[in-house]
Amino acid sequence: MPDTETRIHAWRIDDREYQRQKERRGRRFAYTSLEPARTALVVIDMVPFFVDANPYARGIVPNIQRLADRLRSAGGTVAWVLPARTERTEVGDEFHGPEAAEMFRNSGGTGPLPDRLWRGFTLGADDLLEEKSAPSAFFPGRCPLPELLRERGVNTVLITGTVTNVCCESSARDAWTLGYRVIMVADANATGRDQDHNATLHTIYRSFGDVRPTADVLALIDDRLTA
Repeated sequence: MPDTETRIHAWRIDDREYQRQKERRGRRFAYTSLEPARTALVVIDMVPFFVDANPYARGIVPNIQRLADRLRSAGGTVAWVLPARTERTEVGDEFHGPEAAEMFRNSGGTGPLPDRLWRGFTLGADDLLEEKSAPSAFFPGRCPLPELLRERGVNTVLITGTVTNVCCESSARDAWTLGYRVIMVADANATGRDQDHNATLHTIYRSFGDVRPTADVLALIDDRLTA
């Protein structure tokens, strides 16, 4: 019988980091508004391999769906990114060990992309559904997402999914490097432990983007619509 327990990370940013940014730029958050039509919700690796084994990953499903529904209705883009089945490599075998390397190589599953996404999500007709062959969805040549977002005029990405400190963090860093406004959604990312989750939030907030909870991001979307 599948595990149905859900959890949400006890996330936090140290007050000293909030104060540091406020002193440096005059405000706590870099991005105080967004344009829904130029914003993409990027959902990383929400597939059974990761979600079934992790109550924190199951816990973020409602927040991701709320963000997807609200942004989509406001004219924004929702992009679901799944792991591609990659070629076996000597480095991968050496680093992970052959059995674990093979397991991770097949973590995205097989078959049509919509069927490989974790059950329970509702997709929209204009959503993007793409594969990545690297931890980051924004690493050049490893995922078509940057080009597709560029075609839609996207300048802001909301990073969500699993796991926080590997593929989500990698995607956030590379998105910033490519010039996107990055917002990591604190309660819509998941990993195995609070301390690992919070270490990534600290790094992103300090150097690569904002960190906001779902409620704040929904308010930013709504504020723009009512402005």
